[in-house]
Amino acid sequence: MNLHELAEERSLAYHRAVAARIREHPEILAEARRRVATWIVEAGRSRHHAATWREILERPVDEILRFLVDPGEEARELRQSTPFAGFIDARERWRIWREVRERMMVAR
Repeated sequence: MNLHELAEERSLAYHRAVAARIREHPEILAEARRRVATWIVEAGRSRHHAATWREILERPVDEILRFLVDPGEEARELRQSTPFAGFIDARERWRIWREVRERMMVAR
């Protein structure tokens, strides 16, 4: 199994769950916006990634949700430094990871 591909599929599945949560509670976007603002001030993250996330999080909710689950290169890259870490509790995150791994094992 390609571990890089596994990580990308897990990240995509995680962000699908985040998108579903945001659909129900769009107010949680405020937390992601606060995190990105902190990244920009602290410059601890790539300025480019932080600035790009800031731009994305200023978009209408539907556009943000589409971006979170976009399979394209830019979305894949940005999901590696997501402001949505911790938005899904550990139990659900492990369930997502397990399901993705099982699905990929069957597809082999």
